[in-house]
Amino acid sequence: MAFQRDRTFWTIAFQAAIVNFYLGGFGPAQPLLREEQNTSLTIAGLHGTSLGIAAILAGFAGPRLVHNFGRARTSWIGIGIFGLGVTMFIFSPPVPLTLLATLIGGFGTSTVINTMVTRIASHYPEHTARAVSQSIGFGSVGYICGTLAVGTLAGTTFSWRFGLLIVPILAIFLFLFNLKDNRVEHVPDEKGPQKGKLTGKFWIAWIGFVTCIGSEFATTFWSAALLRERIGSSAAIATICIISFGIGMALGRIFGPKIISALSLDGQIKLVIGIQFVGFMTFWLSHNLSLSLAALFTTGAGLAMQFSLFAVRLISFSENRPDLAIGHSSLAAGLAIAGAPFMLGLTGDHLGISKAYLMVPALIAITLITILMVPSEDSKISELLDEL
Repeated sequence: MAFQRDRTFWTIAFQAAIVNFYLGGFGPAQPLLREEQNTSLTIAGLHGTSLGIAAILAGFAGPRLVHNFGRARTSWIGIGIFGLGVTMFIFSPPVPLTLLATLIGGFGTSTVINTMVTRIASHYPEHTARAVSQSIGFGSVGYICGTLAVGTLAGTTFSWRFGLLIVPILAIFLFLFNLKDNRVEHVPDEKGPQKGKLTGKFWIAWIGFVTCIGSEFATTFWSAALLRERIGSSAAIATICIISFGIGMALGRIFGPKIISALSLDGQIKLVIGIQFVGFMTFWLSHNLSLSLAALFTTGAGLAMQFSLFAVRLISFSENRPDLAIGHSSLAAGLAIAGAPFMLGLTGDHLGISKAYLMVPALIAITLITILMVPSEDSKISELLDEL
């Protein structure tokens, strides 16, 4: 069956755009938040830790929420919690409150993303990786807009936080627009939430997911800080420059699946990891603004499809328990988001952000090793997705 973008696809894509608007403004704004709150790199990195803890909590709660409410309603529960957290973040200047707001918003974000993957997998069993990647790709337009909104306001007399104010408003409008579809009844599975032990292959693939997400968030959280150190630009200019990273991710997610579709799943992952590595090392070595922007674009293009490809890998090793697999993927993402930016910030306080950034190629190498250790079987993946 040919791949077609229907109402379900666009609803999921707009949900992704809303949460990505927040992430697009939140990550690159870390230097601005650090200046405003007058904190160290380590303390500023705790916001990434809060985001990670939230993802872990969402991973535990996800299978139970899906069992009780269904995937579609669970996504809207996530949007509601997310909107509350973002609103708190906008109007809560002190560090303890921004950490709490990040925790709440992060829980909602992870809940939306987790249900997005399983909804897409069941709706497009023959085109899961492509549909997930493209829905996130269109959602990445939100990431770009979020980065631009925060970066633009940072250069004015208005608080950069107000750049995020549109997020809860858009969430309300999207919910009301889909109100009729949200009334579909859900009957919980009599077997209860998906549970049980997973295989050793799953956990090796899971480690690869941890390092993959870790390298992404370490890059998004602190690339603006490295730009400022290397190029000497202002916080506002450095933040806007990160839009090149977002554009690379958006274009990679929208067009990448079609371009590399002839390759096997593992072949696709190896290719995009290679692109990420070349882009990142160029960025790390660069002292030129134009070259740094091109390198960030390349890095974003390399990272673009990794989430969707790794999600399919995890589902393929789950023995037909997709919600459980994606719940565990949220635990992986949580550890990565909590650990990588914080460790990079902590190391940066002692060695400088440039040397600390060498953690990223180490994470990329571990990701590649897990692919080599546990190769996936494309035929089994197709059979499994057909059963969802």
